[in-house]
Amino acid sequence: MSCVMTVPEVATYLKMKTVNIYKHAQGGKIPAFKVGSKWRFKKETIDKWIEKQEKRL
Repeated sequence: MSCVMTVPEVATYLKMKTVNIYKHAQGGKIPAFKVGSKWRFKKETIDKWIEKQEKRL
């Protein structure tokens, strides 16, 4: 079963401010989906996204 995270949880996980998570989600820069009016993130997808970002460096 996949772990679904909220904006504050992802902000803590990535050590970023919540406002930046909202901006990245709205801009499509971070993999996210909406449930109702709230953003949600799958932990596995976030981990893959982080790996992809690290490879770019």
